[in-house]
Amino acid sequence: MANDVKVLLVDDNPMILGMLRGALSPLAKVVTASDAADALLKAVEDPPDLLVSDYRMPGMDGRQLVEKLRSRPKTAGASVILLATKSDITEKLSTQEQMVDDFVEKPFFLKEATQRIKRVIDKIALEKMAKTAPSDGVLRGSLSQMNVIDIVQSLEMGRKSGALKMTNNDETCEMYFSEGQVKHAQYGVLTGDQAVFKVLRWTEGNFQINFEGKTTKQTTTLNTQGLLMEGLRLLDESQRDAGKAGEEEEDVLLDS
Repeated sequence: MANDVKVLLVDDNPMILGMLRGALSPLAKVVTASDAADALLKAVEDPPDLLVSDYRMPGMDGRQLVEKLRSRPKTAGASVILLATKSDITEKLSTQEQMVDDFVEKPFFLKEATQRIKRVIDKIALEKMAKTAPSDGVLRGSLSQMNVIDIVQSLEMGRKSGALKMTNNDETCEMYFSEGQVKHAQYGVLTGDQAVFKVLRWTEGNFQINFEGKTTKQTTTLNTQGLLMEGLRLLDESQRDAGKAGEEEEDVLLDS
């Protein structure tokens, strides 16, 4: 389901531009540009929340585009993802890490690139929701719009602290975060890692985040990424055992 996050997608390759736009349109409001100069004009006219840009382009390259956006007050706060080769990331863009939220290494599979970009979109969406939270400071939402995995990844990327409470019918799970890391989780009699694994499959129900919530308990043994990776592995195993894995979706390898 698309949200109100605005993405400016820039690439001089029409095929890559079209396929990424198709993949991202269900997730956000996408505007495209075929070169950096056009992108700069569109960004000034309607500042994006996220810039996804190819690095190597004729004329102004992706790094120069980012520098120009950062120099303008209205676009300085935009998140940035650059599409670049491994050698360009290592040799030319390593000094830009403070200005870029993430890199997508080229060539890339469309599905993988979309997942990496979605993580940043979800983080931005959560931050937008937090700004419009009620006076009690508690952010409320539906898991049908942002599921458990999306929320946990967003809190980790944003290095957020607080208490996340989720309900699904008569079941409840609470997780406590510190600087984006899950410190304690409780789901019925389950605590820690097992409590997290149990609810990662939830896509229905409601959630609320209290950014003032705290705990002194430490029941998890893995960091947030470790919890997600292990939880997804266990989920995949259970689906295969139940014969629900289905056929793998065909993916597309994209290069400049």
